[in-house]
Amino acid sequence: MDTPVIKKKLGLKERYAAMTRGLAWDTTYQPMDKVFPYDKYEGIKIHDWDKWEDPFRLTMDAYWKYQGEKEKKLYAVIEAFAQNNGQLGVTDARYINALKLFLTGVTPLEYYAYRGFAHVGRQFTGAGARVACQMQSIDELRHYQTETHALSHYNKYFNGLHSAKHMFDRVWYLSVPKSFFEDAYTGGPFEFLTAVSFSFEYVLTNLLFVPFMSGAAHNGDMSTVTFGFSAQSDESRHMTLGIECIKFMLEQDPDNVPIVQGWIDKWFWRGYRLLSIVAMMQDYMLPKRVMSWRESWEMYVEENGESLFKDLARYGIRKPKGWIQACEGKDHISHQTFAVFYNYNAAAPLHTWIPKEEEMAWLSEKYPETFDALYKPRWDYWREQADQGNRFYQKTLPMLCQTCQIPMIFTEPGDATKIAYRESDHKGDKYHFCSDHCKEIFDNEPEKYVQAWLPPQQIYQGHCFKEGVDPTAEGFDPLLAVLDYYNMTVGRDNFDFEGSEDQKNFAAWCGDSVEGNKK
Repeated sequence: MDTPVIKKKLGLKERYAAMTRGLAWDTTYQPMDKVFPYDKYEGIKIHDWDKWEDPFRLTMDAYWKYQGEKEKKLYAVIEAFAQNNGQLGVTDARYINALKLFLTGVTPLEYYAYRGFAHVGRQFTGAGARVACQMQSIDELRHYQTETHALSHYNKYFNGLHSAKHMFDRVWYLSVPKSFFEDAYTGGPFEFLTAVSFSFEYVLTNLLFVPFMSGAAHNGDMSTVTFGFSAQSDESRHMTLGIECIKFMLEQDPDNVPIVQGWIDKWFWRGYRLLSIVAMMQDYMLPKRVMSWRESWEMYVEENGESLFKDLARYGIRKPKGWIQACEGKDHISHQTFAVFYNYNAAAPLHTWIPKEEEMAWLSEKYPETFDALYKPRWDYWREQADQGNRFYQKTLPMLCQTCQIPMIFTEPGDATKIAYRESDHKGDKYHFCSDHCKEIFDNEPEKYVQAWLPPQQIYQGHCFKEGVDPTAEGFDPLLAVLDYYNMTVGRDNFDFEGSEDQKNFAAWCGDSVEGNKK
């Protein structure tokens, strides 16, 4: 009788290899290049996919276990928040506008990221990259769902949170984040990873999540804090994927270096422009502030970025082209962006306001070289006009940058008294840009950016009205027609915060006066 053979249990490393790399196979009746056509057309050369390293070495069964445990904790907190009327614990009704900004401008990007990683993961010949993209794709879908669920509680009590998905495809300022991700996932798979996993997740993601979640904690919103921490634990894995992807490409072939450098230049700048809405939220929209945008930029980008690009210098990678201008812009972009929202608030699904005296004093302290000289006089004038019943609303449509799709509000490097303006001609048409870097991005790929869906042009062409609307009808109001197309109710979802339904209702719930809203 033969002695039974006890099968040796696989070690962690062998088991990981079997459940990731061991899932791949070479095709037979069709060539590999035909099955995976997209991981070569960008010009990136990969000689050995086995060199791809996953720092977390996570297998799918372990992944589901970890995420399941996090889900139980997350939904328990969200449920307790709802049952205890947690919305009454926030500092001020003004804070809800930061949540409106997040739900309409950030949460849909999680879904775009889910689609993007699901798509590009299919395009890689290497199994390791495919598995990593699959896990991140599931992460992003989970983030979209948990954020939507957590913020849905506020939709029961406040206006402007009712049609986030509908608005994302239509509202003017949301074309900025929408264009960022559509630009990314219409590129090749390696460019997508550089854009999202490296430039956004690794270099810039802390500027997005830390201010929002810290701001939520300081303003009594524990529901948002909870889903933020739940998502941030995934972000650490996403950041490692970003740096791994960059180093993998750079180590595979020296010809990859100039291609990767070009992508880093492009996507650092595109990400920086996108985060202008976060800068605005951080400096102007939080009743209790955590830190200024300038302080966040210095901590999370300048300090971390210096170390990062010193490390990448051995591969031949330098800092992005727009680094100096972005570091100079830390003193300006939050003020310039909130001013635009104040001007065009009649067409935005959130409220704006003039900063109070103590808030202006805080801004003066945080921006000693710029705020008092350049931006406080503007706010003082607008307050004076509002007190006289002349609250300023801009009723014309702005010129947008063809690349980043932000109104032409940003100023010249070195001179914050002049609006930056650049232009390019392409096939007989003239295109406008807010900076040298946006112009260069366009000039490198004009056929892509001439297709940009720019809200002002679309409105003027009559594409932003509901079906059946007749612009030639007597008494036709184009603004009201556009707001109806946005699913916005005039006066309820927009206009000035003072006297709004959100402010009055919150004051009533808290048993307080309309002025102050302090519990």
